[in-house]
Amino acid sequence: MGSGTGKARREKTTEIMIADGGGDFERTLADAVIHEGMMATIAHGPRALALIRMRAFDLVILDAVVGTEDALHICRQIRAGSTVPVIAVVAEGREDVVLAAFESGADDCVSSPFGIREMLARIRSVLRRASYGRASHSLPKPFKFNGWHLDPWHRILSRPDGTVVDVTAAEFDLLVAFCRNPGRILSREELLASTHAGLAGPIERSIDVHISRLRQKIEDSPRNPTLIKTVRMGGYVFAAIVETD
Repeated sequence: MGSGTGKARREKTTEIMIADGGGDFERTLADAVIHEGMMATIAHGPRALALIRMRAFDLVILDAVVGTEDALHICRQIRAGSTVPVIAVVAEGREDVVLAAFESGADDCVSSPFGIREMLARIRSVLRRASYGRASHSLPKPFKFNGWHLDPWHRILSRPDGTVVDVTAAEFDLLVAFCRNPGRILSREELLASTHAGLAGPIERSIDVHISRLRQKIEDSPRNPTLIKTVRMGGYVFAAIVETD
């Protein structure tokens, strides 16, 4: 089921996929999104995943309140082949599901029930973060570390052999923060601020999940990291030598 706004725009209208998990907020949220001048498509489970693979949505919202495991599976499938931002809606008080959602590749989590104004603010924040690299004129030049190449402008991370690595928006923001502060201990609070993750009651452990996923992608031995090191009672430190182009 799809809906959209009839307003004519010269630039591409923001398109949001709302993956229906059997909850009761999807239609209300879609109406609110459309009222804000965006387009909303609601689809259930496999159909949602198929559409996401066929069309270039700007954001995906997953209902992980009712069909939690199905939503997390969809999130993992999305993240396996796309960098589209993902917001997971989880039941209030389910920290375990929040952590599982981040582990599955979600960029942000919102507790249900939620206020529409809050959700719209979170949507705008995630969209703004995802497009920051192209919109900002104050970003630094690309970074190089251990043969890796990080381009903040185009938001591209490349291995030493030139292969592009898929990372979430939050993971990319973390890596930019590390490259800007090599050798400096960064607390979880600072890292949360750098990623804008969990703006409504964040849990610091979400940073640990993002770090773990990032290590899986850039470390030779994620269990014995040499680039992103944990500092007991402190946070994390980026031990690589960073250069700019």
